[in-house]
Amino acid sequence: MKLINIVGARPNFMKIAPLMAELSNHDKIDTILLHTGQHYDAKMSSLFFEELNIPRPQINLEVGSDTQAKQVAKIMDKFDDVTNELLPDAILVAGDVNSTMACSIVAAKKGIKIIHLEAGLRSFDRKMPEEVNRIVTDSLADLLLTPSPDAVINLKNEGHNENKIHLVGNIMIDTLFHFMPIVEKSNILNTFNLTKKDYGLITLHRPSNVDEPEILENILRALVNISKKINLIFPIHPRTQKNIDLFNLRQIIKNQDSLILTDPLGYLDFQKLMVNSKFVITDSGGVQEETTALTIPCITMRENTERPITVSEGTNIIVGDDTDEMTKLAYLAMNGGWKKSLIPDMWDGKTAKRVVEVISEEFGIK
Repeated sequence: MKLINIVGARPNFMKIAPLMAELSNHDKIDTILLHTGQHYDAKMSSLFFEELNIPRPQINLEVGSDTQAKQVAKIMDKFDDVTNELLPDAILVAGDVNSTMACSIVAAKKGIKIIHLEAGLRSFDRKMPEEVNRIVTDSLADLLLTPSPDAVINLKNEGHNENKIHLVGNIMIDTLFHFMPIVEKSNILNTFNLTKKDYGLITLHRPSNVDEPEILENILRALVNISKKINLIFPIHPRTQKNIDLFNLRQIIKNQDSLILTDPLGYLDFQKLMVNSKFVITDSGGVQEETTALTIPCITMRENTERPITVSEGTNIIVGDDTDEMTKLAYLAMNGGWKKSLIPDMWDGKTAKRVVEVISEEFGIK
């Protein structure tokens, strides 16, 4: 079986790392790694291949940044040529980035089987580009590999064939657990003079938070206020960085010693910061999952989440763009108060093994 594994953006790298390792043990599956180049910043792309010990992609489409539609079009155009040359039996796409949907559309039109890892997640908010990517990819996929029971329910409610759906667990947690011993060796706390469990970690990049001047200003002012009580470290996404300057908001966060700003970090340094944080404020789906697995309080600046299990069972609380509520919860976490939580079933570090077992069974590979 010839299988193309597709990555395009930072979240994909964490999902593909344990799968590539597991597939390397299977001599009946010829695995090709393709990077669309959707993320092109070194800190957010090439460094991840080094840190996660992922083989260098045999193919890089180098599409770079553009509008949603134009980026999807570029990926489709270049991936079409790849499929003509390689004639794969199947592709495996992960998550909900533009690369996931674009490559799935190309494969579907050519009769190439599609395996969607992390299928069935829904925010029920089609204003989010990722939601459109999820729905389209799931509608085309031949195998739907889900991380949690709610994802299975979503797919059944949409009328998907139950024989296509397989609950395999959360592959992000495979990576989290596997690299924990290496993460501990990071010196990032010393670099920023931080003490374990005595700081908060911030990640913000979604358009709903960083593309509206008033919302972004309110968030930054709230972070400054919280930083008067506890150190905050804020690795700033390029999109957020650009808009802070575009909206002339730099003066709000300038010379705030307890609000520590840094460029995007590699996986190991970021994980070290998260593991040892008192709480996390984020709009990232992956961070919602990881904080639940680590039982770290998570405050999510979104109106909804495609990962509701992190709220119903995990440590996550959704606050939308309510900075007063964000601040109140940050103080609650600071003082050691938070809701009780569980680690969801099958978030056990063994998802990659289950994925390969399902692929082998469904494609008749022994």
